[in-house]
Amino acid sequence: MKLEGGCYCGDVRYEYNGDLGIKGQCFCRECQHVTGGDSVLILGIAEDGFQLTKGALKQFSRSDLESPVTREFCENCGTHVTTRPAPGMLMLKVGSLDDLSVFDGPQMAIFTCDAQPYHRIPTGIPTFEKMPG
Repeated sequence: MKLEGGCYCGDVRYEYNGDLGIKGQCFCRECQHVTGGDSVLILGIAEDGFQLTKGALKQFSRSDLESPVTREFCENCGTHVTTRPAPGMLMLKVGSLDDLSVFDGPQMAIFTCDAQPYHRIPTGIPTFEKMPG
C-alpha cells in the first residue's frame, strides 16, 4: 500500500510503500504527554518502506528509561510523525496521514494500564496492559 503524509506546517513530507501492520491505539503515559492527554492512533509499518520526501525529523529518546522508544517529529511545528520501538519497525502516527480513511479504527489497544478515567478504550478489540509480546 502507498501512503503519503507530513507534518502540520508542511516542512516534513513522507511516503510509505509496503504492507500495513497493526492498527492500534496506544494509551501509554508517554503518548499522553505527546498528545496533551489523550491516546495516539498508530499504524505499524516496516522501516524500509518509509522515506522522507521533504525535510527532516528531529529525534528524541528518554535517557532515564531502560528501553526507550525514539520519537520523531517536525522540528518546526512539533507534529509527531513516527515512533521507533524496535529496529526495522515504525509506528506511524495516523494524524500525519494525508488520507485518514486508510485507518478504519484500531485493531488493538495497548498500554491500557496507563489509561485515564476519561479515556475511552474501544470495545470489541483485544486490549493489552502493555505491549503484546
